Amino acid sequence: MANDKDDLEYMTRKLQEEYQRWSLEINTGKTKYLPIGVIFDRTAKDDKDIKKRISQARRTIGCLNGVFWSNEAGKKRKINIYQTLVKSSLLYGAETWRITEANRKKLEAVEMDAYRRTLGISRRDRVRNEEIQERIGIEGSLATDIERQQLMWYGDVQRMDDTRLPKQIMQWIPQHRRKRGRSKKTWKEGVTRAMSARNLSEGQWNDRKTWKLGIGQRRKTF
Repeated sequence: MANDKDDLEYMTRKLQEEYQRWSLEINTGKTKYLPIGVIFDRTAKDDKDIKKRISQARRTIGCLNGVFWSNEAGKKRKINIYQTLVKSSLLYGAETWRITEANRKKLEAVEMDAYRRTLGISRRDRVRNEEIQERIGIEGSLATDIERQQLMWYGDVQRMDDTRLPKQIMQWIPQHRRKRGRSKKTWKEGVTRAMSARNLSEGQWNDRKTWKLGIGQRRKTF
């Protein structure tokens, strides 16, 4: 998912380059555009939305199966295709997700599936995920990418005027009491932990460039 206009232009350009390399064209007459949105319900959970993203990503991977397993397409090209067509859709709306351990594993399983196909490795080969990541040449995990998206969005909202609705919603504190028992980690607590891990402090978001470098949000090129 693009974080700003520059990222969107970059991703669009890379997609056009990949289509040209494969001598492909988009048939606008047959192309079906699906609405992209985030699912909310009364439970305040993200399970339905994440499940939808995972389902869409797996369908896309299935459609691109021939490309991922192809010996003619290079590894770098396959990764670019995955980043542009699969990952951007998989993590759409992740800025607002409260990630549970179960959902984290499900999301990372999708990425590992694409990377295994990229390398021509099936589950029967019994190759560990750590080795897959090393062969692909990526740093961090999908959970790290989600944290970066959330921090980028958090900084954007914090720089907004106090009259803006997104900022008012973020600063809103529910009046009802929490239920007894172990409390669930909130979205804000997850962001605070991600800031602490990167030695980011309150107010640094006012400098957009410093904030972006601090969270490690750099454009990847393969």
